[in-house]
Amino acid sequence: MEIKKAAMAGTLESSDAQVTVEPGSGAIELNIESSVIHQFGKQIRKVALETLNRLEVTEGRITIIDKGALDCTLKARLECAVYRSNDISENLPWGGAIK
Repeated sequence: MEIKKAAMAGTLESSDAQVTVEPGSGAIELNIESSVIHQFGKQIRKVALETLNRLEVTEGRITIIDKGALDCTLKARLECAVYRSNDISENLPWGGAIK
């Protein structure tokens, strides 16, 4: 799936994450800001890249501002932002339905 326009999902509340996706050129550019980056940075990056891979996103600028979100929250925020960037709002294949 292509990131067609800038889109955002999530909040800056505790236990959430704000994810912004923007069109890119040629690769995934992933920027992560987190108060727990030293403890969970590798896991946040892994979850983000796995989710983008499942969505077949191959290029774009992704910014994640994490406030202690669980993996399932990160996945949902990324999925939502990518869908919003494509103006997809009906029949969404959330979570496990995405291959």
